[in-house]
Amino acid sequence: MPTEIVFETHSWSEDNDRGLATGWLPGQLSSRGRALAAEVGQRRRSDGIEAVFVSDLRRAVQTADIAFSGTAIPVLHDWRLRECDYGERNGMPAAELHERRGRYLDRPYPGGESWRQAVHRVGRFLDDLSLRWTGRRVLVIGHVATRWGLDHWINGVPLEDLVDADFAWRAGWEYRMARSTRDEWR
Repeated sequence: MPTEIVFETHSWSEDNDRGLATGWLPGQLSSRGRALAAEVGQRRRSDGIEAVFVSDLRRAVQTADIAFSGTAIPVLHDWRLRECDYGERNGMPAAELHERRGRYLDRPYPGGESWRQAVHRVGRFLDDLSLRWTGRRVLVIGHVATRWGLDHWINGVPLEDLVDADFAWRAGWEYRMARSTRDEWR
């Protein structure tokens, strides 16, 4: 029985307003982001979600806290759902960082990690998810690297295709994880 994974990005942050790539910096939701987080709750509270897994970075945690405040749905923080660590480039202008993103597919950002390393973290999360949550519907709140990990490990999309694609925001993505280990997905 497949695990249903709903993915939502963290809500709009103050760094998004300023055009900055937050990376592993904590970030904070803007007023617009707090309103969008409430919309996530409206969309997902009655959606059959049994648990919420969220990146431990502040902007993602704030999204989950606002969306699921007052519910009995457990919210579980997991560092493996973090954005790619841009190292010395955390907090730099996003347009400048992303125009050279393909260089860092396999080579780590100075003082950080590569996109492949970030996606690998998400794969380890999925391995653990299948141990307890098979056949259930869960929500994951994360970042670009989180979504790429889901696209790569569950849908088989090569990272080479993802690294050059624009991130087109939408109100959630849905995945069905039919297998229990990444080795079977390859």
